[in-house]
Order: sequence, then structure tokens, then C-alpha cells
Amino acid sequence: MDKLKLIRNAIKNFDGVLTRCAICPRRCGIDRQGGRRGYCRAPLEPVVYSYIQHHGEEPALSGSKGSGTIFFAYCNMKCAYCQNYQFSQLDKGEKITIEKLASMMLDLQRSGCHNINLVSPTHYVPQIIMALEIAVTKGLNIPIVYNTSGYDSSDTIKMLDGIIDIYLPDMRYSDNGMAMRYSDAPDYVEHNRSIVEEMYKQVGDLALNGEGIAEKGLIIRLLVLPNGVSGTKESLKFIRDRISKNSYLSIMSQYYPTFRAGNFKEISRRVEKSEYDNVVDEAHLLGLNNGWIQEYEDRPDERFLGTNIKPKKDI
Repeated sequence: MDKLKLIRNAIKNFDGVLTRCAICPRRCGIDRQGGRRGYCRAPLEPVVYSYIQHHGEEPALSGSKGSGTIFFAYCNMKCAYCQNYQFSQLDKGEKITIEKLASMMLDLQRSGCHNINLVSPTHYVPQIIMALEIAVTKGLNIPIVYNTSGYDSSDTIKMLDGIIDIYLPDMRYSDNGMAMRYSDAPDYVEHNRSIVEEMYKQVGDLALNGEGIAEKGLIIRLLVLPNGVSGTKESLKFIRDRISKNSYLSIMSQYYPTFRAGNFKEISRRVEKSEYDNVVDEAHLLGLNNGWIQEYEDRPDERFLGTNIKPKKDI
């Protein structure tokens, strides 16, 4: 079945879901179509903070022409250290129509972007699918990236089968106590691991074209937090045992204390080099050798290095 038919089937499946919203694990049950707002605070209409030709994503996404990134406002998590807090937590952005969202996608394709990168799409999935119907009808044909914090509903992800080409989930925590304390997501681990398994079932390991640009597959982001808060080593073991030893990982050192992180002593500093190196070493020990690591600096930037996770001696 072609993508347009799958999109139209998904629109039918999502019909009425926002009258008792249950598209994310919180299942607020509120009537967004009637103007009410749930935990994520998002209105019915999509709210976009910006859309850009982004050159700071993983090399397989940014390539030479950039990733067509659309940043959605609001979020179904409340991370104390949110690095996008201006629009995820403080709700800055512009309310737009479905037609405008489709137009943004087409503008990014015309700009030469390698893909359409949907950042924080969880709470707008039905609206995004409607926009995709318009955009695909008008010629959108580059890969669609679902770039999520990883607190999604398996039921929702299952309805995206064949529509999303590249899944880019975070695996933020391996302990629900930490997820509750720092992100107000008490059941994060179960939902996160379930959706990562479903994503892998749909798209498999990352497939690259001859230029090293991602065409389809799964990339898992692992943001290393101070003092072992993220439990990244346990997430790596889950990936090895339940996903694939060929998984592409993006192990990130870029954490810095922002927003409300100062309220928690244990995350009120940057990640130390030894903490980051220990995670990279664990990935190698587990045989997870595909993906990207970040160059560690006192103030790490967002550049990703290499096409494989490399031993420290080669960096």
C-alpha cells in the first residue's frame, strides 16, 4: 500500500480521537476539539515555534543540505532541564492551520532538505497526518522523521506504520523514579521501551543511501545526564538484548543545566568527561558500534562526529 493510502487510513483511525484525547500515555480524556486543554496544554491547532533547514542534527539527517526541522510547541513531559523550554515549557510559538503546516513541509523540500524532521510531534500526531495528506498529494516525497522525547503511546505509534520513514526517539531514563522526579513521567520506562520496540519492528536498522543520508530506520538518542540519572548503561543493555546490536545510536554529551535544573543539586552541573566516556565504553563492550558520539568539551556543541561510534583513542 502506498504512503498516501496509509495516511488516509490513519486519518480515519484518528477521527474523533481528540474529543477524548488519548494519543499519548497520559490519556487525559479531554475534549481538545471542544477547546479544552490537557496535561500538554496544546490547543487543537498546531503551534510551531520555527521551521528551518537544520545543519546540527546527526550527519545522516543533516547531510550537506540540512534536515527540514519543524519545532512544535508544548510537550507532554515537564523536564526540569528542558533545553527547548522556551517553546516546550513556556509555550512560545505561532498557531497555524493544517494547510500552513503542509506548506511548511513543502517549503523545506523545495529548499533541498534531505527530510522532514518533526520535533516533539507526540501531541499533534492527528494534525500532522492531515497535513501530510495535503503535502504528499502536492508532491512531498522525502523521508519523514519522527523526533520524540520517547514518551509516546504504542497504539499511536502503531497507526504510523508505513507513514514514518525514520524514527528518532530519546531513551531518556531507565528508572521510573528518575523519570518522575525530573520529567513528571512516572511510567516513562515501560512506554518508552515499548514504543522503541514497535518503531524497530516497523522500520528496522538504519538504511543509508550512497551519500550516507538516512532513508529509513531507527536512530536512538541517549542524552547522558550527570550522576547516572539517565541510567544510560541500562538502556544500552536493553537495546542490545531487545532491539538490535546493529542499532544506530546518538550518544550525547551536550547536557547543560538550564530551565529549572538548578533546583536539583544532582543535575545542576554539566556531565563530566569521565561520565560520558564510561557510557561510550559500555556501548563498545556491548558490541553497539553504529552511530555517533559528540566531541567532549567543557561546553559541548551540537556537532556529531564520524559514521560509527569510535573508541576514544580514535577520536
